[in-house]
Amino acid sequence: MSKVIRKIVTCSKCPKPLAPYSQAIVADRTVYCSGMIGIELNEPKLVPGGAAAQAATALKHLTNLLREANSGIDKVVKTTVLLADMQDYAAVNEEYKKVFGSNFPARTCYAVTKLPLGAAVEIEAIAIVGDVEHVRSVELGLKL
Repeated sequence: MSKVIRKIVTCSKCPKPLAPYSQAIVADRTVYCSGMIGIELNEPKLVPGGAAAQAATALKHLTNLLREANSGIDKVVKTTVLLADMQDYAAVNEEYKKVFGSNFPARTCYAVTKLPLGAAVEIEAIAIVGDVEHVRSVELGLKL
């Protein structure tokens, strides 16, 4: 049986972890990104502007982390969005659409009691590493 490669990914264009966890792990051809919050790069301080600005910053960090893992935002298959307040759902979705375009990954969104540093939003992702062929369900003959 062949070995599966497990690689820890660290990205200097992302904030350092606030606790004992890796920024991302690549296991075989899948990258698992830890949750990103909208903090400044060099200090653990939330960006000003509320949920929308924090979401945009978190997604920028996530994009940088995926690039470092030899993946990309277009290779994300699943995200989890954590919100401190569901009232921010629409504002976060607007920033999310700017990054993911129209080929959205599968997603789960939860309201939570509290996020690190009092953040309004945290976003994690699972993506593929390597060449990916994008095929829509209609091309496969599936009826949804």
